[in-house]
Amino acid sequence: MHFKEHCKDCEEQLGNPWYVVHRWLDEYAAIYFPSMMHRAIRHHKEGVEEVRKMWGDEAAKAAEIHIKADMESKEVPTKKEINDRYNQFW
Repeated sequence: MHFKEHCKDCEEQLGNPWYVVHRWLDEYAAIYFPSMMHRAIRHHKEGVEEVRKMWGDEAAKAAEIHIKADMESKEVPTKKEINDRYNQFW
């Protein structure tokens, strides 16, 4: 999913696009392009908690929305789960 789509989803669901959260979550995307390995860095429950510490509970909800959309999942994976998923590439 692209940045603008993540922002639109959060605007619709939370009333705030949470640009800073989406930028932070995908900060490493350009380094790993075209693979999705950047997701192993912050697209997990521990990443959501880092967002919560920096910007609060609503920002954590935005992170969850972003991650669920990217992972096409109903749940946010743990760091171990996502690392296991991408381990074949490390």
